[in-house]
Amino acid sequence: MCLGVPLKIVEIKEGNIAIVDMGGSTLEISTIFTPEVKVGDYVLVHAGFSISILSNEEAEEIISALEELEK
Repeated sequence: MCLGVPLKIVEIKEGNIAIVDMGGSTLEISTIFTPEVKVGDYVLVHAGFSISILSNEEAEEIISALEELEK
């Protein structure tokens, strides 16, 4: 099973690359599928690619559900 993770964009770089916050760490991802992302947006990330832009509400729901699974 593949799982996408909601992460927040903290920096946009050249060449369809962005930096996301991953629980206090940062990760470089490709935004080739979501070139319209902006700093502050939440994106669903799978295998190093942002595959969709999420609303804050959607991201919070997914984060809450993932936290429940960890219990």
